[in-house]
Amino acid sequence: MLPRLFAILAMAVVLVSCGSESKPTPEPAKKAEAPKPPDLSSRFPKANLTTTEVVNQQLMGKAFMPGGTLAHYKKGNTQYEMFVAMMPSSYDAAILLLEWKKALADSKLVPSFGGYFGNDGGRPLFVFPKGKWIAGVAGLPEKQADAQARLLAAELD
Repeated sequence: MLPRLFAILAMAVVLVSCGSESKPTPEPAKKAEAPKPPDLSSRFPKANLTTTEVVNQQLMGKAFMPGGTLAHYKKGNTQYEMFVAMMPSSYDAAILLLEWKKALADSKLVPSFGGYFGNDGGRPLFVFPKGKWIAGVAGLPEKQADAQARLLAAELD
């Protein structure tokens, strides 16, 4: 009986020592960073331009916007901005336009341009698509924004 008990104990020790190997905990996958947007400064009208900056993500402070280029303008006491972002397709630009429509207070369609004019945090903003581009003018009343947007649109292919 003793040899049998010894054999059982020996088998139990072997089984316990052959347990599953502890596998190293996989590192959490790093979120792939979106590629940095190109500097599109050359696309902006030069009159009254003060500076431009490339924004890596959330252009105009909007979570739905990718990165792009923001241009700052000053004419007299009036300061305003223009922005552009290149999308993979015109469909993507159209989807972003709908997001802007939802984000703007009192948004209204500007049929001659296919864009929307409204208020973004109490500041006037006009946004429009042109092919694969999404672009806009912030800080100007509608008629002035429309005129500046036409200049900007002429620079987008």
